[in-house]
Amino acid sequence: MTHVQQHADELRAAARHFGRRRFLTTTGAAAALAFATQLPAAGAAAAAELDARRVTEDPFTLGVASGDPLPGSVLLWTRLAPRPFEPDGGLPANRVAVRWELARDERFTRIVRRGVATAHPEFRHTVHVEVAPLDAGHVFFYRFRVGDWTSPVGRTRTAPSPAARTREVKLAAVSCQAYHDGYFTAYRHLADEDVDVVFHLGDYLYEYAVDATGGARAYADRTLPAVFNRETLTLEDYRLRYALYKTDPDLRAAHAAHPFVVTWDDHETENNYAGDTSEDGVPPEEFLLRRAAAYRAYWEHQPLRRPQLPEGPDMKLYRRLRFGKLAQFDILDTRQYRSDQAYGDGWQVPGPLLDDPARTLTGAAQERWLLDGWQASRARWNVLPQQVVFSERRDRPTADFTLSMDAWDGYAASRRRILAGAQTAGVENLMVLTGDVHVGIGLDIKADFRDPASRTVGTEIVTTSIASGRNGADRPSNHDRITQANPHVKFYSGRRGYVTVALGQESARADFRTVPYVTRPGAPVATAASLVTEAGDPGLKPA
Repeated sequence: MTHVQQHADELRAAARHFGRRRFLTTTGAAAALAFATQLPAAGAAAAAELDARRVTEDPFTLGVASGDPLPGSVLLWTRLAPRPFEPDGGLPANRVAVRWELARDERFTRIVRRGVATAHPEFRHTVHVEVAPLDAGHVFFYRFRVGDWTSPVGRTRTAPSPAARTREVKLAAVSCQAYHDGYFTAYRHLADEDVDVVFHLGDYLYEYAVDATGGARAYADRTLPAVFNRETLTLEDYRLRYALYKTDPDLRAAHAAHPFVVTWDDHETENNYAGDTSEDGVPPEEFLLRRAAAYRAYWEHQPLRRPQLPEGPDMKLYRRLRFGKLAQFDILDTRQYRSDQAYGDGWQVPGPLLDDPARTLTGAAQERWLLDGWQASRARWNVLPQQVVFSERRDRPTADFTLSMDAWDGYAASRRRILAGAQTAGVENLMVLTGDVHVGIGLDIKADFRDPASRTVGTEIVTTSIASGRNGADRPSNHDRITQANPHVKFYSGRRGYVTVALGQESARADFRTVPYVTRPGAPVATAASLVTEAGDPGLKPA
């Protein structure tokens, strides 16, 4: 019996115990959680505490991270895994006391907060520490200790106070880091950038198999365990895959250097899934079990706060962050609540389903949350970090063009409601941040994409991939077709890398930072293009 057959049988057996309607009730979700994840027990039933002297190997192999910066607090993360490629991380099923410190300086001579957190075996010894109260708009350094072991030092910062007249916020956007497609060299360069926050826009990991040599990495100095050479299906599969990714030193360096704000796309669970609909057509109740496992592992391994802890197959990932009066960030989840892709997914000739108002990319609750948030916003820039391309993107400049059914083009009615809501709210400086497509693109968002002369109502910055798609090219093979078919495209490149965006009072500048190769380590970084949009005058121009 193959691994896939074995785990498919396990999932089916579990699914038989609670059908889809019961699964989606509170009781069903709790049952799923008990099956897929387990919550830490309390009192006498709690796991015994491990004597820290029994930790004889470095437990901080997966590094440290911080995330979701607020004016008065930061979230600190680590996971204890002396042997990260083992299912238990090399630790027994005991609680572990983890000391943490937060200081104003890297040498920890001015410690402002310290405490002890518990790493629970039920959470695979991950630690999420919400540190508050803290001064707004300040840089801090942090570290963890277990026994005689000390973690690497991380650097983070709090957001400016709500009333602050912040002159500039500099962010980076990243996405799509297929381990088997190449090295994460771009992250090493990002670690050296002076940015306030990093937005990860999805595909933090891929569910696909990674062979013994790491795929395109072509390792000659190590052999990866066979446990990675299969698709992720179960909770243990996803946990181990996060461990593999987080052993990458460049990814660890970027996490240690900057606070991350994360949201997922599809590959953290399964390619192109839509809500409870699997790409492979498995029954929804079976797929929701896989989703529960994927969501749990995602929360465990990301710097996320307690409100994002999933319940079974449900996890509220959309949330809002504010950086003074300068920027409001509304982080979307365009995967969990969406209608199934129209016309069988892929690139298709547009049809009437795209304009069906009943079809949605965000779900009704998230859409209302977003539009209400814009109504209340007083920010100079309203930024929408999300996953799939928002602007229209025709594949050719002729009448027989097709559109991507997985992107906002496949949900045109949903997009029109979002743009109408922005207009009603008086949002003047709308910026959409996007990942997913493994190319860097700068686009003008048009009021009517069918009319190139229509009003520009915002800008979209699409970051290329960290590694997915392997080396890529400065000028992809479809460059001319895409730019001719879409005059609102102002830049298009297929190299790997990331984008930085400096939001100022008068303008915003996007720098597309790229590396020439990822199939071997050590690539240099360069700026492929710089684009500017003026406050009050949307549209991208060369810097």
